[in-house]
Amino acid sequence: MNTLRVSGGSGYRVANVFTEDHAALTGARDVVFLSELRPETSWNGNINYVRRFSFKNGLFLNFDGSVFYTYFNNKIIPDYDTDPSLIIYDNLNGYAESKGVSLNFEARYKGFDARIGGTVMDVSSVEEGERIRQEFQERYTMVWTLGYDFAKAGVKVEYTGNLYGPMVLPLLGELDPRMPMSEPFSIQNIQVTKVFKNDLEIFAGVKNLLNWTPNKGNPFIIARTNDPFDDNVQYGTDGQILATPDNPYALKFDPDYTYGPNQGIRMFLGLRYMIK
Repeated sequence: MNTLRVSGGSGYRVANVFTEDHAALTGARDVVFLSELRPETSWNGNINYVRRFSFKNGLFLNFDGSVFYTYFNNKIIPDYDTDPSLIIYDNLNGYAESKGVSLNFEARYKGFDARIGGTVMDVSSVEEGERIRQEFQERYTMVWTLGYDFAKAGVKVEYTGNLYGPMVLPLLGELDPRMPMSEPFSIQNIQVTKVFKNDLEIFAGVKNLLNWTPNKGNPFIIARTNDPFDDNVQYGTDGQILATPDNPYALKFDPDYTYGPNQGIRMFLGLRYMIK
């Protein structure tokens, strides 16, 4: 069976920066609004194609592909770079775009179940002729779930994972030793579940099999955890932070760089009882 969908539309919204951008609530930076924020407006289009196959032996296959594009006016993008002590909010004097392609595949055969999907996209803004990538936005992502149900034994095995492409990350200045761009990383998990006839389930597994955390390749993630109130930060006459023996990278306390889980590999065990 083939299905083709074409959709488009427009919309607007009033952004609430304090609920949508948690960095504004950390207290590490002062929040500044350069003007009264206007509602964001957008135009979007999407083309989606779905192809399904069903076979007599019980095999089911599903392919799903989409091409999408969204154009934004009055986009509100926080500025972390102009001043490391501020988050500056204003409507973009230009436009922003989100465009890309996504592909998904699903297969089911008897006790086997597989779902794999990926997206390649570009999220950026254009202001005064300059195109800027949005921070914390991956170039590509991939997600998968592989599982098998051993029905006779009452055992389910599931292997799940995510792959994230490089992201532009916020730095506090030229001396900041952290990476300006993240490297690709993957979070993978495995779980085994035993199902009993009395509606009791026991499950166990491992999270973050690759033991990945954001500090891989970085000297630190949160800047100046030893001085969360910036008591020992010194400023120059221009308002910029000075490099000192106690603060050689000219940084202030800032948790905004965090972009992944802080817990490495770990095991878990639990039980679940279904009450009908």
